[in-house]
Amino acid sequence: MKGKTKYIPALKLKVLTRFFDPLMGITGLEQKFSLALLYQANIKSGDIVLDFGCGTGTLTIMMKGLVPTATIHGLDIDSQILNIARNKSKKQGSEIFYQEYDGTTLPYQRETFDKVTSSLVFHHLIRSEKIAALKDIHRVLKYGGELHVLDFGQARNILMRVLFLPIQVFDGFANTTDNVRGLLPDIIAKAGFNEVEERNYMTTVVGNISLYKALK
Repeated sequence: MKGKTKYIPALKLKVLTRFFDPLMGITGLEQKFSLALLYQANIKSGDIVLDFGCGTGTLTIMMKGLVPTATIHGLDIDSQILNIARNKSKKQGSEIFYQEYDGTTLPYQRETFDKVTSSLVFHHLIRSEKIAALKDIHRVLKYGGELHVLDFGQARNILMRVLFLPIQVFDGFANTTDNVRGLLPDIIAKAGFNEVEERNYMTTVVGNISLYKALK
């Protein structure tokens, strides 16, 4: 896509993208995280939902499977990973609307979605990119709409801080520091959201994972 913002592929290098799903299947983490986020989002019949940074479509397919009468959209900046998502959805017989993102403006009209979800995306973005993306998510949400984010959260003890260090080395310190310092709720609020709260958290082998909810 012309003018697309530079991005980091799911496993750092494009050549490794095809190994993302097998790796996540071995660890079992993606399924665990997706179920936690789905439980919190509580998608209902008739909801129009956007999964921001949908990756290979695991979460979007689960959404559609749980609530067939919801309209599910998946958005990602990586065309290669979107092709994987489309193929998976086709095999599952799931009607999901995938679009490619240029990294600057979401390709949707104002007040389109009832809910927006995002799983393990924001730690890839530096603070200015986090704020810009959140402001545009705010734009496309309906009034009263909900944002549900699962991502790395504040390290709650020394062990969790140490376990998160390899992620920072792999993904970058500039974009992950806000997460580990617990600043993501403040950043979400600065983007215009109300009632921002950490609803839950999980301790994992890669550090603390937090679940956030916010309202437009």
